Amino acid sequence: MTARIERVVTEGVVDIDGTEHKVENNTWIIGDDDEVIVIDPARDAEAILEQVGEREVLAVICTHGLPDHVGAAIEVASRDEAVIALHPKDKPIWRETWSETWPDIDMEDDGAFGVADVTLEVMETPGITMGGVSLYVEGLNAVFTGKSLLADGPGKLGGEYPALADQLTAIGGRLFTLPHRTRVLAAHGDEVTIGDLEPHFDDWISGSLTRPGGGAAAEEEGPLADGTRAAGIRLNLGDD
Repeated sequence: MTARIERVVTEGVVDIDGTEHKVENNTWIIGDDDEVIVIDPARDAEAILEQVGEREVLAVICTHGLPDHVGAAIEVASRDEAVIALHPKDKPIWRETWSETWPDIDMEDDGAFGVADVTLEVMETPGITMGGVSLYVEGLNAVFTGKSLLADGPGKLGGEYPALADQLTAIGGRLFTLPHRTRVLAAHGDEVTIGDLEPHFDDWISGSLTRPGGGAAAEEEGPLADGTRAAGIRLNLGDD
């Protein structure tokens, strides 16, 4: 059967200094009527598994290890004894959510996963985290970019860019080499295409993202747009 892509939007509330902020995360499901792969299982395992239905979960793939994106990983995977895949450089971050477990598969650049009639190709896209990856599905003209690239540009972590040079290198050298019609399916927000975003790349590398007033769209959403600052994570961008 022909593979298709489905989205589950999960919500959570975080409290900072007595003020509550609603955070939304995208979980993506790719597969057919029989089998699926779940990408970035955030927060609500029940909602994700309801969308999956009776289909078999072959794998749970985490494009990064940040807590508000892996919170449902164990429960979603355990139902069908599916494997969990994560880049090894994000294992320390994973442990802040799941202190007594490890992912089953260490993803590597140019690795691949198969489901239904399509292949998901692993592309290393570090920057937000050292182990960040994207998953390109040529057969469906789509790329799952995690937090590396969102509809309004490069993603942030708690309102900041942890390693912007690495992030822009990955975006320009990997993601923007894909066909312009490729759908960008990120961990937050709506979808766009590579062709929508690529014309802005020169502005990004010239410093528009970090100049005062830059990235206005993200600032309007507030510092908790991605939920990570509230999670209190301790991000170590080193290799150890």
